[in-house]
Amino acid sequence: MTTDSYTITERTIKEPPVSFGQQLKFLGPGFILSASIVGSGELIATTILGATAGFIAFWVIIVSCLIKVAVQLEFGKQAILTGETVMNLFNKLPGRRFGKAGWAVWTVGILTTLKIVQLGGMIGGSAIVLKMLFDGLPLYLYLILLVIVTAALIHGGYYKAVEKISLVMVVAFTITTIIALIVLRYTPFSFSWTDVASGLQFSLPSAYVAVAFGAFGITGVASDEIIAYNYWCIEKGYAAYTGPRDDSDEWKKRAKGWIRVMYLDAIVAMIIYTSVTAAFYLLGAAILHGKTIIPQGNGVIEAISFIYTQSLGEGAKLVYLIGAFFVLFSSVFATLAAWTRLFPDIFGQVGWINFFDKAQRKKTVRWLSWIIPSAWALMYFFINLPVLMILSGGIVGSVLLFVVVFAAIHFYKNRVRYLASGSFYSVAFVMSVLSIISVGLYGLIQLFSN
Repeated sequence: MTTDSYTITERTIKEPPVSFGQQLKFLGPGFILSASIVGSGELIATTILGATAGFIAFWVIIVSCLIKVAVQLEFGKQAILTGETVMNLFNKLPGRRFGKAGWAVWTVGILTTLKIVQLGGMIGGSAIVLKMLFDGLPLYLYLILLVIVTAALIHGGYYKAVEKISLVMVVAFTITTIIALIVLRYTPFSFSWTDVASGLQFSLPSAYVAVAFGAFGITGVASDEIIAYNYWCIEKGYAAYTGPRDDSDEWKKRAKGWIRVMYLDAIVAMIIYTSVTAAFYLLGAAILHGKTIIPQGNGVIEAISFIYTQSLGEGAKLVYLIGAFFVLFSSVFATLAAWTRLFPDIFGQVGWINFFDKAQRKKTVRWLSWIIPSAWALMYFFINLPVLMILSGGIVGSVLLFVVVFAAIHFYKNRVRYLASGSFYSVAFVMSVLSIISVGLYGLIQLFSN
């Protein structure tokens, strides 16, 4: 599309594909989401939960991956139907305003800023992997290198580049992890279906609540990824292809067609990240829990490498490290791509910039593409505890989910009747909302009562 992706005119209209094969050609937002999702949550938070609790908490990971999708779809629908950015939508939510922006915009801005700690742990983990692969330089030099590379990749802010790089990373870490899980069956750490079933009993000892709560907030499609999905759907062209809203029969037909494409995109992404997340958890439970190895501090990557060396042999450590780098760096890369959309959008809502001035937005993106990863690196320098940093981000993300759920309910209730959801989607949406609220409240209560 030659026009600005945030501009919707009659010239951007494109009829939605009907056949499954043609629909596959328009997938993309889900790949970026998967690159962001399958990162620190899966490699570190999920593995630590498996190492700590064994198979018993497997259900937490599965539920975390499945129950948030309906809320994500609601954000995707709003992007297609309105063509509005997510912070513009949040600024219309009912509630108190502070200056030009509503409470939801400020809350997202503040909580996302707090997640700098989490991203510091993620970029620090990526630097640790690089040092293990190419030892010889101080860790801080690898960290600086990652800041430069990440910023350079995002500097231009082009959607197609983000999508293609994300797809490469998703394929790399998915293949590596699934192979490790399959080969595990032929080692002393093999597990049975009975072991897996024991982790689907929906019980959780209080000793594991804090780690499980952090993992719940950071695995699957997390709050910040649900928010980011709006930008990726718009930039992919779903909203522009639907065209300016005129409520005509033609527009309704196009909207429904592109929503179906978005559904497929979200489902494919869910299959990818649920499979990889489950694989990481089972590997951690089978190998690390049995060996009572709980990854801590800067030794987290070395400890987790035990998963691969025990399932694939000592020669697989190199393969593991390459896969681990793609897993961690994919999250850093995709998160920076999302934040360089989110923060300019927030700045626009509070009146600091004109988000829809393409030149001004581009300038802001370029500045942020360097400032944000530098802040992540500085955070790692000061704290230097990647596991704690990443899990803290999971807790912040769980709190942010409440804001996301509030917005999703508002979108769902106020959507036009002729685009009303079917009964299956409605039930899934209600279950998603209730599950997120229930698990979130339970986790907060348990976390602060222990």
